[in-house]
Amino acid sequence: MEEGAIIQHDIKKAPKTGNWRYMKPEVDKEKCIGCATCVPFCPEAAIEMKRGQGQKKAKADIDYEYCKGCGVCAEVCPVKAIFMKK
Repeated sequence: MEEGAIIQHDIKKAPKTGNWRYMKPEVDKEKCIGCATCVPFCPEAAIEMKRGQGQKKAKADIDYEYCKGCGVCAEVCPVKAIFMKK
């Protein structure tokens, strides 16, 4: 009996869905603690953790070509570093 499944996203095969988005998530890099809680919840696998210039810890980075603007990332962020904008 199987106990679960892992969905593997292949970004090269994914259709670009970002152009029909109504709301857009924005990451406050100062607030982001780099916990990556948002990453597994993104249904489009449009979030990855990236280290910016001079940053010690990787922060959430959103690929807007694939982000649908669903807002799940903003809901699950424990420090509310992701917020939705029109």
